[in-house]
Amino acid sequence: QMQLVESGGGSVQAGGSLRLSCVWSGTTYGFGFMGWFRQAPGQEREGVAFISTGSYNTYYDDSVKGRFTISQDNAKNTLYLQMNSLTPEDTAMYFCAYGRFRRVEGMEYWGQGTQVTVSS
Repeated sequence: QMQLVESGGGSVQAGGSLRLSCVWSGTTYGFGFMGWFRQAPGQEREGVAFISTGSYNTYYDDSVKGRFTISQDNAKNTLYLQMNSLTPEDTAMYFCAYGRFRRVEGMEYWGQGTQVTVSS
């Protein structure tokens, strides 16, 4: 069983930056992914960035590549998402998650979400 708790959301102007954090408790699989998803009102939840728990390879959606960076600090049991050059299109509720596959259906544990609002 895992628990995930996000923090770090807020309101920024376009071009600004935010860093999201997700503290986890529990044991990860030998192979799996921790990831960040986002969901805007009226839209489906979409994967933004992932990091594999075994090899620490990272994966990004094209919409955030070059602007967002996912990382983790195992000593602190914390997953991060550094978000730079934010645009209004990045406005959404952001969720961290853990599971075996890099898609919504593949995630088994979810945080409660943290809101990011980017104004133009």
